[in-house]
Amino acid sequence: MMDNFVFPGLTTRVVFGSGTLARAGEEVSRLGHEKALVLSTPHQKADAEKLADSLGGLAAGVFADATMHTPVEVTETAVEAFRVSGATAVVSLGGGSTTGLGKAIALRTGADQVVIPTTYAGSEMTDILGETANGEKTTRRSPVIRPETVIYDVDLTLSLPVGLTVTSAMNAIAHAMEAFYAPDRNPVILLMIKDAMSAFRDGIPRLIEDPHDRAARTKALYAAWCCSTALGYVQMALHHKLAHVFGGSFDRPHAETHAILLPYTAAFNEVAVPKLLAPIAEAFGGGSAGGALWDFANSVGSPLSLKAIGISEADLDRATAIAVKNAYANPRPIDPGSIRELLQAAWEGRRPGG
Repeated sequence: MMDNFVFPGLTTRVVFGSGTLARAGEEVSRLGHEKALVLSTPHQKADAEKLADSLGGLAAGVFADATMHTPVEVTETAVEAFRVSGATAVVSLGGGSTTGLGKAIALRTGADQVVIPTTYAGSEMTDILGETANGEKTTRRSPVIRPETVIYDVDLTLSLPVGLTVTSAMNAIAHAMEAFYAPDRNPVILLMIKDAMSAFRDGIPRLIEDPHDRAARTKALYAAWCCSTALGYVQMALHHKLAHVFGGSFDRPHAETHAILLPYTAAFNEVAVPKLLAPIAEAFGGGSAGGALWDFANSVGSPLSLKAIGISEADLDRATAIAVKNAYANPRPIDPGSIRELLQAAWEGRRPGG
């Protein structure tokens, strides 16, 4: 029980269920817009075009070049397309890359956003935008960045490949992990993320056995919403800093990087705040939070080492230098030696705690 806290309230409208994609037009109109530009990655262009067709006269076209880590040069092209289209809102269909592009457009133009996530990675409920320029990823927070409406459609996740199901779920768990010790945590967020831990623990193994298990997909998408909400309403720390280092400066895949780092960053901060991370240890099998997360990741086939995603041992010194370059809040003090040790363990894939 927390004696003192501030709960800022949740401002994003959420539409959750099966078949809710059909309500996209209704939600655009509800926000007072007559034209919206549909966004996606090249991989999901056909789905975006189908969505645009369903929007009819509300669709101002499709921009299907969203790219991982939201490169500024892609955003500049997208902003020009947005302005030429006559749209005043965006509809972002896809994972974190598309959501990030929609946020970047909104920040520069004031556009409203309707976000339709298709993975569990979870940036849709946040006021956070990470952008990449000149080989470095920078992060900013602003109320303008937070989407106005998020549509969660369980049906869109039924075809999510098992590998992406696992890594995007681990990515979401990382949001919750940092929320457990955030200095601005509150009872509402803590209740949500505790519920999310058990939902992912029970749902992901079922989805590995049967990716089309609708009940398990519903459980996992609900957990993703909880974790995304946590990411958007409390401060993040070391874990997200390191994930952005490897994403922005080494161009590593977002979800896989989060999944790999998670047990190690949890173990690092668990030294300082073991009681605050105890709910994770309990949810995933007892013992330590870092060890329990590694065991869960191993059991569901999540990648376990930075080496596995193409990071060389020689890269670790540069990553350490970038990670400690700017000061930021973290429950355990950081220094080059301790971060380098953390990254070495993550590169080798050693289980935290032996």
